[in-house]
Amino acid sequence: RFKISTLFFSQTKSVMADTQHDPTQEWMSKQLELKKRLITSDDPGFSIDNLKIVAGVDISFVKDNDVDACASLVVLSFPDFKILYTKFEMVKLTLPYIPGFLAFREVEHLVKLIDELRERQPELLPQLIMVDGNGILHTRGFGLASHLGVLIDIPTIGVGKTFFQVDGLTLSGVKELEKTLTQAGQWAPLTGESGQTWGGLLRGGKDSKKGIFVSIGHRISLETSIEIVKRSTIHRIPEPVRQADLMSRDYIRKLD
Repeated sequence: RFKISTLFFSQTKSVMADTQHDPTQEWMSKQLELKKRLITSDDPGFSIDNLKIVAGVDISFVKDNDVDACASLVVLSFPDFKILYTKFEMVKLTLPYIPGFLAFREVEHLVKLIDELRERQPELLPQLIMVDGNGILHTRGFGLASHLGVLIDIPTIGVGKTFFQVDGLTLSGVKELEKTLTQAGQWAPLTGESGQTWGGLLRGGKDSKKGIFVSIGHRISLETSIEIVKRSTIHRIPEPVRQADLMSRDYIRKLD
């Protein structure tokens, strides 16, 4: 795991050393290479009943600033979501945001937080991480949640708030699908024209009117991902991601 992430980051920095260079072809090649390690099924013997420690990761930006941000890791007990560990770090996202390549901008900072926890308090290393970003619901089937999961070799789930169009799935079609989800906990598969199911549209807490997009990150199935997110959702967003988002924004405000 360490060698994979170290090699990935060193290559990414070398590509961006030339500021006039378009990195997308190299980044696409790296995505496809890392994707070979992707696992889209549950680990053998995995059971939700044995899930005790989960985490959420997020990156929140300073207001009116697309470079300075706070990377956050919040570890919680499951299923009662008591906070066990938090880590926040102000970072600079110096690489450009290019649609389909979000991981190249954000993932290094998230890996650093998890590696620090792994070294300092391994007993709190989460069994599963929910990511504010898509997993295989992605143009090349390898979004931020999948990318992170492969680099750290921990099961991950992608949780998206906005729809990522892929394989003939359209925003208008998703809006129609959303109308069929009338109760909290209901979900519908997002199946494209190819017949592949890319994720699920889930209606979260009872007061939530908008759905969220759940997708496999790494080392987990879609059915298990949906069930875990359902059990983690009080409001619209599952608690691990929600807490990572809220607490990182609060951390930024306290710095002002």
